[in-house]
Amino acid sequence: MCVHYRMGSSKLALMLVLLSCVERCLSASCVVDSFTVKEDFDPKRYAGKWYALQKKDPEGLFLQDNISAEYTIDDDGSMTASSKGRVTLFGFWVVCADMAAQYSVPDPTTPGKMFMNYQGLASYLSSGGDNYWVIDTDYDNYAITYACRTLKEDGSCEDGYALVFSRNPRGLPPAIQRVVRQKQEDICMAGQFQPVLQSGAC
Repeated sequence: MCVHYRMGSSKLALMLVLLSCVERCLSASCVVDSFTVKEDFDPKRYAGKWYALQKKDPEGLFLQDNISAEYTIDDDGSMTASSKGRVTLFGFWVVCADMAAQYSVPDPTTPGKMFMNYQGLASYLSSGGDNYWVIDTDYDNYAITYACRTLKEDGSCEDGYALVFSRNPRGLPPAIQRVVRQKQEDICMAGQFQPVLQSGAC
């Protein structure tokens, strides 16, 4: 009986060690700086109209549905965007919000990692700045973008958001949906996305 108890204890100890290792490995893979973005990102190919199909919200006020964004490339090569989406203000007032954004590239060797300065085009909408990382895109069908606003001590994200965009507001084909799901796992947000209604309200 004592032998069985000792064996059980050693198995339990081994299992706890393994769980600890798995937990460390998982948190290490969720370090934001380890996330890869679209290699050799080409803003000219990215330009044009995109519709949000899925989103993972940050904390606080965020566009709720009918989200779209039109990206343009200025004469100096910089990217700007005008976006729309519905938002609920004061808990009951649903309005179509217009936002504008300008993008800069802190490190030219990683053009997929941009910084976005945004402004709400009405006094009740917020302004600010966030990272804007293009995790992946094929330019013609889909794009997935990511921003982390607050980091934890271990380098993983405390407060972040992501959007899945499509050129077509009606959705993505199954093969591309599989790619998108993999990318959502890569940024440690699998299962956290909600569908975005596209009813033409904005």
